[in-house]
Amino acid sequence: MPALLLGSISTIADTSELQRAAFNDAFAAHGLDWRWEQDEYRALLESNGGADRVASYARERGETVDASAVHATKSELFQQALGRGGLTARPGVLDAVRATKEAGDPVALVTTTSPENVVALVAGVDGLELADFDLVVDSSVVETSKPDPAPYQHALRTLGVDAADAVAVEDNVGGVASATAAGVRVLAFPNTNTAGHDFGDAPVVDSLDPAALQA
Repeated sequence: MPALLLGSISTIADTSELQRAAFNDAFAAHGLDWRWEQDEYRALLESNGGADRVASYARERGETVDASAVHATKSELFQQALGRGGLTARPGVLDAVRATKEAGDPVALVTTTSPENVVALVAGVDGLELADFDLVVDSSVVETSKPDPAPYQHALRTLGVDAADAVAVEDNVGGVASATAAGVRVLAFPNTNTAGHDFGDAPVVDSLDPAALQA
């Protein structure tokens, strides 16, 4: 089995709609007359970085906001939602993690979200523990965001794995670009709000079949 590099928390459990709700609640908390409906949010997800997304949206509207503060509130609300638990792993994820570990190969989470989001997500998913990951790369480990290849390059170096001996699973275009730039084969595993995006040459899957990881 190749090393399994899961590229975001939404490749583990589909949290996209929870995140959209948290953004909208954060906007209200900061007195902003904004609301991201699903179609608009889907378009916004073609770029990476929550705080950057807020700042860009404000510029387009000719408004000045503290994007970092808004995003911090969003993150707090999102973590509260995750903390309520009851999240279900996406199809095939637990099987893929289990098969990779049974083969003696590493499993890593290679994300640019916060460590708090990672902990809350894993705690909320039945059948998953942080100990299942040989490595977690988050925003406290690598500051450079995707689509830069830095998060994947760090993971490969730390695990001592060649890019040719790994497979990445990503749910967004920026993540696919990051893994590809690092020389890692990547499977696109879209979430609810990225299903219509153009993932280029990356194979698109709707379930993580352990056999597909070896293709």
